[in-house]
Amino acid sequence: MAVLRMGVIGVGNMGTSHIRWILDGDVPGMELVAVADQKQSRLDHVRALPGCEGIACFAEGTELIDSGTADAVLIATPHYDHPPLAIRAFERGLHVLCEKPAGVYTKAVREMNQAAARSGKRFGMMFNQRTNALYRKMREIIVSGELGEIKRTNWLVTDWYRSQSYYDSGAWRATWAGEGGGVLLNQCPHNLDLWQWICGMPVSIRAFCREGAWHDIEVEDDVTCYATYANGATGVFITSTGDTPGTDRFEVLMDKGKLVAENGVLTMTKLAMGEKEFSATYTGGFGEPERTVSVVETDGQNLQHVGVLRAFVDAALNGGPLVAPGEEGLFGLTLSNAMHLSSWLDKTVTLPLDEDLFLRLLKERAATSRHKTSDNDVVLNTEGSYHASARI
Repeated sequence: MAVLRMGVIGVGNMGTSHIRWILDGDVPGMELVAVADQKQSRLDHVRALPGCEGIACFAEGTELIDSGTADAVLIATPHYDHPPLAIRAFERGLHVLCEKPAGVYTKAVREMNQAAARSGKRFGMMFNQRTNALYRKMREIIVSGELGEIKRTNWLVTDWYRSQSYYDSGAWRATWAGEGGGVLLNQCPHNLDLWQWICGMPVSIRAFCREGAWHDIEVEDDVTCYATYANGATGVFITSTGDTPGTDRFEVLMDKGKLVAENGVLTMTKLAMGEKEFSATYTGGFGEPERTVSVVETDGQNLQHVGVLRAFVDAALNGGPLVAPGEEGLFGLTLSNAMHLSSWLDKTVTLPLDEDLFLRLLKERAATSRHKTSDNDVVLNTEGSYHASARI
């Protein structure tokens, strides 16, 4: 049986989780051969894991990439490093699986996508929520046209509560220079990916990103966004790390009904007649179309990260489909960048995004980013070690 030799770059909590799945045999056909992290203590921790005796360890991801030990790399570093490491890996002929988000700004991610195309290697994003049966079924129904054209999308996702100690857990965290953003870049990449994957990309964004609304941080922890679509539909996306208890309710209204995903259940309301037709033909004044409400059955599968890893192995070894092609990482990040830019400019921005303007304003914020001396990220940091200078 062919084996994909995998190197993991960044062994914080997330990188370590990937390592454990590989070592536990949850990803047939994938062999862990190397890891990289800038903290020696983390490399020592990996070496001590059963099954990691003699594994190749590197202080830098570039060293792992250049070593020739791996066929592919999984990038689980802080956000700014994703594009340059991926580009380096593609140039060395390696397949790449990247943790979310694809990067901090779309211009770098576009360059990453171009490098992937030139290399001919497989490129995947760790958008594990695409494996969730609830969202897969939601997308299936909408794409099928069963409920007609989308009229309105609403996602209230405020169950991302974080305490101040979370933000104090790493010097890079919640700074423009170290992380490149707040709730939109850290907690919401999956939501933003699903929003566009299920509903499509909007044509304009008007957002209000409140920076340090609920915490002593310089980046956004409270966001309200209004989107418009090419067909005249509208959307609202609201998120925060300051709400407890929070809410996670995703609602899509269409001409012939409505889908609501909440509390692990997908509910469909189906109209006997489309709203447009009813409005045009009904003569009774007050009234609404008859409707039926049902809980939508799914296949129940939700493989999450392991599902993405398994698909990546099949893609690299056999040419199979990826859960999330890496090139699609650009879309959710475009929404995030557009929200930031709209808030900074205090006006509506249209897509395609003015990438140069966004990058210039991001650099201005990174240049004055506060310097934090705390680096107590052993437990809470989800990414590998990071030099806290903005790589833009």
